[in-house]
Amino acid sequence: MFFGRPKYPIESLLRPPVELYSAWTAWLLAVVAIYMPSLIMMTQGVAYVACAALFFVGLNRFFQGYAIWKYHKNLVRLPYYGLKPRQIPVSNRHLFLGMGFKWTQRHTQRLQDALDPVNEGYLEPGFGYQLGRNLESIYFSWPVQKALFPFSFLEKHSSWFKAASKKSKNVWLAFWFRSILAPLPPVGGKPAIHAVGMLEGEKAIVLPLGERVGHTLVLGTTRVGKTRLAEILITQDIRRGDVTFVFDPKGDADLMMRCKMEAERSGRPFYNFNLGFPEISARYNGIGNFSKITEPAGRLTDALPSEGNSAAFKEFGWRFANIVIQADVALGNKPHYQRIRRYINNVEPLLMDYGRTTLNKLGPEGWQQTYNQILNNLNPQTLPFALKDRNPEAIALLKTVEKLDFYEPVLDGLLSAFKYDRSYFDKIVSSLGPLLEKLTTGRIADLIAPNYDDLTDKRPIFDWMSAIRQEAVVYVGLDALSDSTIASAVGASMFADLTSVSGFIYKHGIDFGLPSGLIEKIKSGKLKISIHADEFNELVGDQFIPMVNKAGGSGFQITAYTQTISDIEARIGSKSKSGQIQGNFNNLILLRVKEPETAEVLTKQLPKVRVNELMQVSGANDSSNPGSGVDFTSKNEDRLSTREVEMLTNYDIISLPKGQAFALIEGGNLYKIRMPLPEKEDDKNITTDFKKAYEQMKAKYKTGEGLLSKDNHWLDLMDDIDKVAA
Repeated sequence: MFFGRPKYPIESLLRPPVELYSAWTAWLLAVVAIYMPSLIMMTQGVAYVACAALFFVGLNRFFQGYAIWKYHKNLVRLPYYGLKPRQIPVSNRHLFLGMGFKWTQRHTQRLQDALDPVNEGYLEPGFGYQLGRNLESIYFSWPVQKALFPFSFLEKHSSWFKAASKKSKNVWLAFWFRSILAPLPPVGGKPAIHAVGMLEGEKAIVLPLGERVGHTLVLGTTRVGKTRLAEILITQDIRRGDVTFVFDPKGDADLMMRCKMEAERSGRPFYNFNLGFPEISARYNGIGNFSKITEPAGRLTDALPSEGNSAAFKEFGWRFANIVIQADVALGNKPHYQRIRRYINNVEPLLMDYGRTTLNKLGPEGWQQTYNQILNNLNPQTLPFALKDRNPEAIALLKTVEKLDFYEPVLDGLLSAFKYDRSYFDKIVSSLGPLLEKLTTGRIADLIAPNYDDLTDKRPIFDWMSAIRQEAVVYVGLDALSDSTIASAVGASMFADLTSVSGFIYKHGIDFGLPSGLIEKIKSGKLKISIHADEFNELVGDQFIPMVNKAGGSGFQITAYTQTISDIEARIGSKSKSGQIQGNFNNLILLRVKEPETAEVLTKQLPKVRVNELMQVSGANDSSNPGSGVDFTSKNEDRLSTREVEMLTNYDIISLPKGQAFALIEGGNLYKIRMPLPEKEDDKNITTDFKKAYEQMKAKYKTGEGLLSKDNHWLDLMDDIDKVAA
């Protein structure tokens, strides 16, 4: 086959590239045919034809041998693949995931062959690599560094040295270092897992946008590229025009700035809600918007423990918070963390306001006279012990309602809470009180309980519905490394709020009262809400189940990132609910993981395949007939057999290099992908405030480092070569 490889039952890839020998032989004969045709007894005309034929035969064999040589090289070191943010492809038909290939039985066969102990020499770096490591250890030793200090200073700071390094001889020397002595990229794992598909070449692996409403789950242990993948997907969503919400519990500086810069490039509003940097953060009231009056209490108490005896305290906390919120809303107020905390500590002001308002509207005529009479005749000595230190006016209101036999559900709930002994009441709301203290203390209180009347505060206030209508980009940094409790509570309330918004959109739409252009865009289904939840286990709760189960009809497409399946189960507290959440993610992207159960999320969904094995058999038999003239017989044969194996094993997942993943998408099709490594790109769209926060986040968290840390002398040299070549 011209410019290709013949297909045989057994691929023989792990062998010397013998095709190169025949290529050089053919080309040598072609040279002989041109310059010395008489040596091979050819006329000049026949020699030209023979030369052309030999040249193309040699060219064909050369490409066949080069493919084998390149395959061997990729087993040790994959070619570099990086993109600047501006180079990330964006399409209105599909989502770009990376470069790779579709995984089939052929790749399982090749991987089995590569991992055979007989072929381990093809997976190890050669002599040049070992020489480079020895030279590197000598160069970076303290005595040598001290002796070469002038050279090191010139190397780093002298423009003369930089200019001299651009001369051709230095470039070629550096190229030799790069190609032979350079260390392996610091991504770990086994390059062979991806190299088995490089023989046919890579192509862009994409996910059709129609599949995204089925939601996507990304699994991978820490520092293997989840955030980098999120950055690639988020960049595409913003540029495509999707409403994009990004939840980042840790607080990744590069991810925050990528969201901001892409939003500004696209001319979209950008809201940065960041608990770690309140001075530049937008404000958001997690319980201020709802479809049902019972929702705010649920969002508030979702963060409370619900195991064992704590379940009863959580239920009571929900009941009391629900009563307080209903009364406060009935008085014309928006639910607010500060007021809920105030009324839990002292319910009397709310009881008096709501009680008088309700009695004026619904109470019998003359209730005020009854109230005044009871208040004037109130004898503190005859009061129950639980009411002795209470406000006389509130006590009079309680007795007035009892005497008039007046019933109103919310007022009755407030009165029942009022009748509790204070010490007993403090015990049964003991779990709710500390949570509210955390949420309403310090600078964070201004973010999650904004003062709508404070016109001097220029920080914007947003809610999910307004953000969707504006087609905005929202980055949510929860600063979970500083206080995981607050981060979890705020994140859970945001998800619950989003679930409520999803239900509202599904039932009513968001087109009422909006310009016709946006109405048409919404009705045509072009407006999508892309939700990216990094460290998903920090945010997931019971309120998330209906969102991932039913929100696809509202245009919500969720991409969740977490480390292990056990994280979801530990957070949700139920294996069945964890399985319910997992079952609603139709697309799975699996990076390197360390937990076998997490790897089995992929491997158990794959079929078994049959691989070929070549067995070498040799033997000899002595002849038992002395007169036959045959002393012995021997045989040598290659025996082909097959056996059934897993298409992928847990070990293959655990051995993935950083930035590589398997993707199970489009109805169970398995793809092997590698993400582009990030390349620096200067951007002027960084305001002073954001730049300061960016620098502080980089210094504080360092979460974006580690995928390819260029802290190595040889890697710096590779950068210099690239610049010279450019």
